[in-house]
Parts: sequence; structure tokens; C-alpha cells
Amino acid sequence: MKKLLLTTTLVAAGAVFVHADEVALVTFKYERDKSLHQAAFEFYDGDAPQTVANFKKLARKKFYNGTTVHRAFPHILVQMGDPISKGKDRSKVGTGGPGYTLPPEIHRKHIAGAIAAARLPDKLNLTRLSNGSQFFICLQPYPSYDGQYTVFAHVISGMDTLDAISAKPVDTNDNPVERIELKSVQILPREKLPVPAAPAATGKPAPKKSKPWWKVF
Repeated sequence: MKKLLLTTTLVAAGAVFVHADEVALVTFKYERDKSLHQAAFEFYDGDAPQTVANFKKLARKKFYNGTTVHRAFPHILVQMGDPISKGKDRSKVGTGGPGYTLPPEIHRKHIAGAIAAARLPDKLNLTRLSNGSQFFICLQPYPSYDGQYTVFAHVISGMDTLDAISAKPVDTNDNPVERIELKSVQILPREKLPVPAAPAATGKPAPKKSKPWWKVF
């Protein structure tokens, strides 16, 4: 079963800059690796206030803890935030949420690192309401998504972690075979973020662009 579609947004003239006070720290736990991996997000409070407030509320309630990354396209995109993924049955993962939707707040573009709210496709969702908890992260720019989804945050550290997750082997539903769990999602003052370690230089060329993931639908 294919999951909920992903998302995009359009930068409006005079768009509000990122709110600087609070950020999200996401800690991932791999099934086959005891070490922890992290990424940090900065919010677009001014451009997507309801979506940001909802994400922070769910994070503080520990709603995301124990959910998994349930879609991955190598070096392109990862999706997560479905409460159904806390269980072992994968058959309906990607169809869940907190029981409500959110109004669209479509202002920002899908740049590399953009974080957007997932939603049902237009034919089932003419007003483009966002899923109440699921979100995806763009690992490269996708301007073709702009104007269609609510981008509410962007990655400020941990893109290497997210890119590595995206390259994990997947099943026929693009769900990583290895369970990649969100151990915690914390909302913190910016000054309390841990300083990320500098990535080691590999000297390897950038990965080649993969076949567009949207052609799987």
C-alpha cells in the first residue's frame, strides 16, 4: 500500500523570517545500531504558525517518540510522523495521524532541507489540508512541489544523518527495512542545542541524482 503523498510550498513576497528562539532536536535510533543520530530543525513561525504550533504541541506531548521513518527515497526525501508506525504491522503505515487535519499555510519553497507537512492528494483533498502529524524532509531542492504543501521548518544540522537514512534498503512500500525510530523529538531554546560534530571529509563526489521518486505513484 502506498502512503500519503508528500508536500511543497511557495515563498510569498515579504515572507517572514525564521523564528530564532525555539528549535527541534530529533534523535533517531536504528534497529541494528546502538548509537544515536540527531538532526535539528528551525521553524517558520511567521509563515506557518498553526502548523508550527501543532508540531511543537505534539513533540512536547511525546507523540512522535517511538514513531519511525516510514518512507525513504535515496538522497531525495524521507517521511515520518505516523503514529501507526509505532506498532509492528506495516500494512497501514502512512495512513495515520492524530485524528485531525490542519489548514494549508503555503508560502515557502522546497529547498534542500525543507520540512513540509504531508497530505492526501488533490483529488481527495481539494483544499490541501495537511495531515496532523506526518511530515517529510527534502534532501535536495524540488521546485515542482512549490505551491502545493505547507513547508513549516528547515534542517539546520544533521542533513548527513537524514541522507544516510534515505539510502537504507526499503520494502515495496518504500519503508526502510531496518526500523529507524524517532527516539525523541525535543523542543529546545536554540542555545541548548548540542554542537554537531564536523563531518569527516571523504573526497567522494556528490551522489548522482536518482530517478524521480514521484514516478512510483
